[in-house]
Amino acid sequence: MMGKKFNCDRLLLVVAFLGVISPVIGTSCDGREKDQSRVLVSRLAGSWYPGGRGELTEQLAGFFKKADVKPKNNVIALIMPHAGYRYSGRTAAFAANAINKNYKRIVVIGPSHRVAMEEMFSVPRATHYQTPLGRTPLDVEFIEKLLKHPLFQNVPRVHEYEHSVQIELPILQYKLKGFKLVPIVAGTCSPETVHKAARILKGLIDNDTLVVASSDFVHYGPNYRFVPFRENIPKQIKKLDMGACDYIKRLDAAGFLQYKDTTGATICGYIPIAVLLSMVDKKTDAELLKYAASGEMTGDFSNSVSYLSVSFSGAWTNHPELNPSSNNLELSDQDKKTLLALARKSILHFLQKHRVPEASELNITVSEAMKVPRAAFVTFKKHQRLRGCIGDIFPRQPLYKSVILNAINAGVNDRRFDPVTQEECSKIRIEISALAAPRPVASPEQIRIGTDGVILSKDGKRAVYLPQVAPEQGWNLEQTLTHLSQKAGLAPDAWKTGAAFQVFQAVVFGESEI
Repeated sequence: MMGKKFNCDRLLLVVAFLGVISPVIGTSCDGREKDQSRVLVSRLAGSWYPGGRGELTEQLAGFFKKADVKPKNNVIALIMPHAGYRYSGRTAAFAANAINKNYKRIVVIGPSHRVAMEEMFSVPRATHYQTPLGRTPLDVEFIEKLLKHPLFQNVPRVHEYEHSVQIELPILQYKLKGFKLVPIVAGTCSPETVHKAARILKGLIDNDTLVVASSDFVHYGPNYRFVPFRENIPKQIKKLDMGACDYIKRLDAAGFLQYKDTTGATICGYIPIAVLLSMVDKKTDAELLKYAASGEMTGDFSNSVSYLSVSFSGAWTNHPELNPSSNNLELSDQDKKTLLALARKSILHFLQKHRVPEASELNITVSEAMKVPRAAFVTFKKHQRLRGCIGDIFPRQPLYKSVILNAINAGVNDRRFDPVTQEECSKIRIEISALAAPRPVASPEQIRIGTDGVILSKDGKRAVYLPQVAPEQGWNLEQTLTHLSQKAGLAPDAWKTGAAFQVFQAVVFGESEI
């Protein structure tokens, strides 16, 4: 399988797993339950740092006591490490100890380690983040503004498992009070996407905002598949780290990205750092506060990770808010024809050469609308009967890449069917469902049968139907939600109390229609 995908049939798909977002339920005046807040609960407590409030507070107090750094005026941004506290906690405390003011908002940008994303960033649809030190509110208004830009999406699994943002929160909670958090997880991005993300963020922040780029630095050793040298290892690692730090001090985002590519330096948070460097004014002062390596602590540099804390002092330049209306989500008839051709050429290429192609190899020109991060399902039908169907619900890459991968997956990775053969491809007709990003609704009554796809979540279980499922089956709203509850492994009437709902729309088009 090429990553986690969902297959579908006439009653489409089911996926059930334990989610990290916990709804806190209240009761409305008419006696019906409603969702008042959605809390992201950090999974790191008890492993990456102590799970008890007292023990964690004691550990952090020790780190801050030893973090001998003079507080700086007008700190607007930090680079902080994100390993387990026994390795990186003291270095991170140097960054936090440089702060001498409170902020109304803290934006933390970290890389995605577990969920592959391309040319996009993910922000959560939640109201709070919870650690052993308490519950911190999210800046929901700020997040909603980000979500108006297709570059920023909500991919729940990213925030469920990603540690790079979560690990910074207890340190910030210990040091600061009264702030709202904006957690952002970055995928792999081109320099153009980095620059665009920086422009969007610059238009939303002010001088009461602290931006934190979460990153560890060089990961050396066979565990990280990075062994560029075998002699004078500590010295060579530090030289590689300091080379990157020189570009950071010069606020040179392009030079930093080029250095990373040229040297192969395994800096996991290079995209968050590049975004930050693209945001700051050139008069900003960047200072290295602390450098450490896990090899120093363990006495073994055969596998070692480096940690840096850097402060940025200055002021955020007033930039106009970027208009999201400039992003075109509409697919033209030509876009649809091109995507269908892309799907067909992709499965044929894979069957012939046994590898995933690039669009350029298939002589496909990708339009701007096709580059927007967007989830898609690809359906194969043979003699009007299903022959394969796999897709994504939440966007993780540009639409055209989702079509390439899901066309291949529908052809060879749908476990209900034998893989398609090259010979039968001429008898297969292809349909694509291009999905809009899911959004929460407060009650089932807001679901529009025939227009909305539905995601039902309850008690750690989840199930999904595409928009076309209910009309195909002749179901009304209650029948749809009853079947959806059963598909999630719940009681038929489980949707009536305590369930959370998300809806999405889809543009559906097929070869027989174009």
